Amino acid sequence: MSNFAESIKPHAVLIPYPLQGHINPMFKFAKLLHLRGFYITFVNTEYNHKRLLKSKGLNVLDGFTNFSFETIPDGLMPMDVDGDVTQNLHSLRDSVRLNFIHPFRELLGRLYDSATSGLIPPVTCLVSDSFMSFTIQVAEELSLPIVLLYTCSACTFLSGLHFRTLVEKGLIPLKDESYLTNGYLDTKVDGIPGLRNFRLKDLSTFIRTTDPNDLMLEFIIEAVERFHRASAIVINTSDELESDVMNALYSMFPSLYTIGPLASFLNQSPQNQLSSLDSNLWKEDTKCLEWLGSKEMASVVYVNFGSITIMSEEKLLEFAWGLANSKKPFLWIIRPDLVIGGSVVLSSEFVDEISDRGLIVSWCPQEKVLNHPSTGGFLTHCGWNSTTESICAGVPMLCWPFFGDQPTDCRFICNEWEIGMEIDTNVKREEVEKLVNELMVGEKGNKMRKKAMELKKKVEDDTRPGGRSYMNLDKVIKEILLKQN
Repeated sequence: MSNFAESIKPHAVLIPYPLQGHINPMFKFAKLLHLRGFYITFVNTEYNHKRLLKSKGLNVLDGFTNFSFETIPDGLMPMDVDGDVTQNLHSLRDSVRLNFIHPFRELLGRLYDSATSGLIPPVTCLVSDSFMSFTIQVAEELSLPIVLLYTCSACTFLSGLHFRTLVEKGLIPLKDESYLTNGYLDTKVDGIPGLRNFRLKDLSTFIRTTDPNDLMLEFIIEAVERFHRASAIVINTSDELESDVMNALYSMFPSLYTIGPLASFLNQSPQNQLSSLDSNLWKEDTKCLEWLGSKEMASVVYVNFGSITIMSEEKLLEFAWGLANSKKPFLWIIRPDLVIGGSVVLSSEFVDEISDRGLIVSWCPQEKVLNHPSTGGFLTHCGWNSTTESICAGVPMLCWPFFGDQPTDCRFICNEWEIGMEIDTNVKREEVEKLVNELMVGEKGNKMRKKAMELKKKVEDDTRPGGRSYMNLDKVIKEILLKQN
């Protein structure tokens, strides 16, 4: 792809939604734009920037050419703890709606002053998380092109567009709590083109509310109704992964582009000084890579429930003993805040049982783990980043979706692509043991591994020169981000 560097570089300001699962894809997108000649300003909240420095080291962000980091306050009360946990999702959502637009405007004002002084190139475009939709208003005020990055699947995007219709049809909110367990969630969802045989339970968990004024539902509906005002929308997916859904979406949004999976894109991009920098907010334990190096090819189950999932101690113990009883080697990521209301205490009996084949760490460089030759399966919460990274590594999955878009991703993994198996929400150790063995050494697991490798090859084709996602990124850059107003 051509490099657009001229005497004055184009300057993109990128702002992710302030959660790990949104920061990661935005950071990947920033790297791709930087490789293509853009000056980048990456905007984190002050809280997340401090976490990034704490996890990487205070000087880690210094000295990058044409790539700078800025911060804005998140409007939340400072946390009493050491600040190494995900913030309250509801408080964060409300603050994004109410408190972010003013400091963002002020930041752009400061960047304008710096550009006037000749310190940096003038800001020429904005790239925003689709759920930071206040940025559209700011872009309109400044007559700047704005691209929204949608960090979940195209299917989640499509279903979100229809939340208002589901409300109008009376399908949501639920009549009462009993509807969560009485089979109502098995109701087929009709009338959403591109979705086949979808049930309410396959949609985002945000629809599982009994509150007619549910704030998360309102937040999503409010955001999607602003989407059409953006210059373009890009999705971290590929036409190969979600062709039916994308065909339905193309008829609704003329300026919609697949530019993913971003993990595959970067794997095939030239390396530069930024390659070593990632956006993990937890300190990574890299000794697990050495440990993986001592294991046989495709023998290890990698277990990670992402940055937000929480579970009861009872469920954690079911997973623990299921993994132990499978007798398979496993690498398990247990965040400090994974268990509801306290820290994880695993018995000495369990620790002794797994001493020769299990490793537990608090966080890791996930893509390096997934792409390690010893990794043979992934027990995951089905977040979209984890899903696409597993596909990019050709690794089949065991799925335990927790909330948000994860049931939708699980549906695709198990039913559309057939590269995974679902574990029951009410997890039992016997089921974990059985499915781990099926995944790692069973016939079904072997078929899924072959399909995962085929899918890996397809998304690699999509993200290399001549591929659909590659050409889409080129088009977005030339026709939108570099467009002179």
